[in-house]
Amino acid sequence: MIYPYIIIVFAVVFYAGNILTGKAINELPPFTIAFFRLVVATLVLLPLGIRSAWRYRHQFLEYKKAFLFMMITGVTFFNTFIYGALQFTTSTNVSVLETVIPVVTVMLSAYLLKEKLRTIQKTGVLLSLFGAIWVVMDGNIFQLASMDWNVGDGIMVGAIVSWAIYSILVKKYLHLFPQFGVLFVMSGISVIILLPFVIVEWIVTGTSFGQFTTHNITGLVYLGIFPSFIALVFYNRAVSLLGASQASVFLNFLPVVTMTGAYLWLDETITLMKIVGALLVIGGVILTTRK
Repeated sequence: MIYPYIIIVFAVVFYAGNILTGKAINELPPFTIAFFRLVVATLVLLPLGIRSAWRYRHQFLEYKKAFLFMMITGVTFFNTFIYGALQFTTSTNVSVLETVIPVVTVMLSAYLLKEKLRTIQKTGVLLSLFGAIWVVMDGNIFQLASMDWNVGDGIMVGAIVSWAIYSILVKKYLHLFPQFGVLFVMSGISVIILLPFVIVEWIVTGTSFGQFTTHNITGLVYLGIFPSFIALVFYNRAVSLLGASQASVFLNFLPVVTMTGAYLWLDETITLMKIVGALLVIGGVILTTRK
């Protein structure tokens, strides 16, 4: 069945746009970006999810602990960590660090869900991870240790752990909730949670509405519709069909797509080494998803 692989690829494309757009509008502080993208997402989801959310309200209460963990890890703070990291580090560093997510997810899945990967699938995980790092390092794989790591790279650890936990919880609990209703409630509550952080952030950083240029508003609208809504629906569906481990491996496409977007949007050069790395990533994903 090719359907889950198509939607997970589109999800990765939208997530790459999340990194590129987040970097493009990073004159806005991270909590502010996360807050307003979720405001947009909540408004988009309102007509789609409010009825089913109300109909399943008892389900939300019954599984409130699992729901809250899914919301906090996947919706509230995952992208907040990314936007915080982008304040200090490059989109390249962010994309290479996101390739660690499948490895962490596989480890947690094996421990918590007792998922087992065959040797060929484990090989695919390592190959796609190696290929992703090869892409962002432009073939200079032995210079990885000498990269200019900074506090932004440290912040990305929070994003890695958050998304790995979210992927596992999605596999175990998401089917208990209505598709659009759960995203609507997650986005709406996340807006409330982030509001006090935004108020403090504006006071500390001196942020004002004058910084909301047409460029920044357009970026926030994109973030609110595509990564926050459409990509999340696609990713959740793919996890339910493929499993947390296999679906998360597709995130190794992220550096490849990010580099392509940087080439088209920022006029960056794509070298032969990047193409070789892209082929390694694709090969790794094929191995991991083999039946």
